[in-house]
Amino acid sequence: MGTTQLQSVPEPKYWHLKTVIGEALDSEFHVGEVLPNERELAARFGVARATLRQALEQLELEGRLQRRRGVGTTVAPPRVGVDVSTAQHRWPGTGDDSWQAVDCATMPPPVAVLRLLEADDADPDTGTGGSRPVYAVRRLRATHGQALAAEQLYVPAASVPGLVTAESLTGPALARGVLSELERLPLEGQDRSVELGSARADDAKELDRLPGAPVLVVTTRYLSGGRTAAVSVATYRADTCRLTFGDAGDLQIAS
Repeated sequence: MGTTQLQSVPEPKYWHLKTVIGEALDSEFHVGEVLPNERELAARFGVARATLRQALEQLELEGRLQRRRGVGTTVAPPRVGVDVSTAQHRWPGTGDDSWQAVDCATMPPPVAVLRLLEADDADPDTGTGGSRPVYAVRRLRATHGQALAAEQLYVPAASVPGLVTAESLTGPALARGVLSELERLPLEGQDRSVELGSARADDAKELDRLPGAPVLVVTTRYLSGGRTAAVSVATYRADTCRLTFGDAGDLQIAS
């Protein structure tokens, strides 16, 4: 067989423009500053608006820019490190946890969560756990005044038997009660998985993203008493977060 010679491909114009704009962001703008409109930017750099849009979209994907509804295109803060290692064993809401509990309700968990909870009464028609409602704690994580992650923490009632669910204990108060009761259990371990996903409508609204925008989904299973005591499904903005793995030995690549 003969060999195929790959011809060199010239750098796309928008790619070079992306580099030029990136240098301008470093030297002329500060975090949170609103960029001039497309017409002004296109005139400044002497390019067509279509080329400019491609460059801006690439910078947004790289986490350099953010497009905010009602505001415009702003300079993004440095990406926030998301520790996905399991070296530190602790319950949600303890230590230097930067999450804020915003709500809590009882509901049947999704089938995927039900499987992690090692239950077997999934309802194939609704895609939920049927007769096994759990506490679903809603939490948000923010930086620079902007939400960067939303979490749904699923906790079976059996994991928090001491919780008093009086009528007055609802919303954030109920969420804090569930988290406090979890702390009473001995945490034996946790496992975690990370995958790229698309923002659901409820997450997209809270994270100021469009439905279907790329997100990082971090699922954590908390173990106590030889069983799964809670499951967390956290959705992070892919444009503002980067993953960290703690010690190198914590990172395992499946073969």
